[in-house]
Amino acid sequence: FLRLLAIIYFIAFLSLSFQITGLAGEQGILPLSPWLDSLLNEMGASAFLYFPMLFWFEQSDFFLQAVAWLGCLVSISLLLNFWPRLSLLLLFVFYLSLVKAGQTFMNFQWDGLLLEAGFLAIFLRPDSRILILLFRWLLFRLRFMSGISKLVMGDPSWLGMTALIFYFETQPLPHVGAWYFHNLPEIILIATTVLVLIIEIIVPFMMFLPRRYRFVAAWVTITMQLLIMLSSNHNWFNFLTIALCLFLFDDKAVRRIIPGGLERWLTMSWAERLQNPSSRRSLGASYLLAGVVALGGIISIHKMVTQRSLGAFPDTMQDVLQQWHIVNTYHVFPTMTTRQIELKIEGSVDGVNWIEYEFIHRPNELSKAPSIVFPHHPRLDWMMWFVPFHPRFLPWFDAFLQTLLENSPQVTALLKDNPFRDQPPRFVRVNAWHYEFTSPAEREQSGSWWKRS
Repeated sequence: FLRLLAIIYFIAFLSLSFQITGLAGEQGILPLSPWLDSLLNEMGASAFLYFPMLFWFEQSDFFLQAVAWLGCLVSISLLLNFWPRLSLLLLFVFYLSLVKAGQTFMNFQWDGLLLEAGFLAIFLRPDSRILILLFRWLLFRLRFMSGISKLVMGDPSWLGMTALIFYFETQPLPHVGAWYFHNLPEIILIATTVLVLIIEIIVPFMMFLPRRYRFVAAWVTITMQLLIMLSSNHNWFNFLTIALCLFLFDDKAVRRIIPGGLERWLTMSWAERLQNPSSRRSLGASYLLAGVVALGGIISIHKMVTQRSLGAFPDTMQDVLQQWHIVNTYHVFPTMTTRQIELKIEGSVDGVNWIEYEFIHRPNELSKAPSIVFPHHPRLDWMMWFVPFHPRFLPWFDAFLQTLLENSPQVTALLKDNPFRDQPPRFVRVNAWHYEFTSPAEREQSGSWWKRS
């Protein structure tokens, strides 16, 4: 698990290293320095508690990128089993800092999941049944909360079992596999919607049953994650979920599928380096950690299911744990959008001739197959999907348009090309297009994957 976690950390840091200055740098969309100043003015010293990060000391572009690249190096250190405990601690601190610095661009559930798994891993020992149970509790909450939120939110497409009729076409960043899933017979998509709810709400309880039931829960979860990867660009999220399934197996089961030589390489000297002497102090710390994580998770589930508060102290506790991403709330696609709205931004020098800014991975050319992006996470492309659906996303979008008028090189580097390299535009405008997948007959006739209006 720790080697897989190291690889996932590396992917997350590497993906972010090329984006962070455009998102939160000095000339980025949401510059970090003025935001931190406003937090201090509004919250005073409590800002350090609720927004923990290294960037309180330095906000330069160099330091932002340095933390991302250091994360890559420490991930390699963990992979090679150099100072694993220290590596795990540094990885958590570095990634937590970047998540806070990225503001709305880093407010994704997979970022929280990686941090929560990474935090638990700091305390992991080969003989710790408590930590193994906490990892199962994490996987349970991820799957169960993702399922129950679909019913609690009262979304008509989930309640009507039609969600997957829309999902493949209207998800944030579909890839070419989504076209094939979308064009399956409608009865299959309805039946699969029912199956998804069963897998997410009922199967997680099997994770705490005897080994045979745990194995079934693991393989069902792994299969679902593989099917999602065949139809969706969800960066490393599915890889991390699969890695967490390791805690549902035991050594005997794992040895059946891993060759002896590979097993020796995977496990060499980990036990010696991670083993802590058994003591009342370490045992007590494990129980304390288990109590905090278990209680935080129960509070999160209760609030999601009942939509009611448990009181001031539980709410404050959950808020602090969530701000540090030690315990998170998970609700993957609790509501389903039914239209794929693409915003096309155009710039002009004279207000007469307009040139479009193209995104690297968003749907654009009708004849071009949707691209496979995972495990990379193009943050700006993802966030563009949210803008048409809720006004709370307009502030960062307005800031983005302003950086285009300023011709910020860090921001335009996040796009496919900058059509105004020599002279910044004086005007920008936004057009909204409704994109739909073509049917097999339409694609055979036109060669297009998309149609739009």
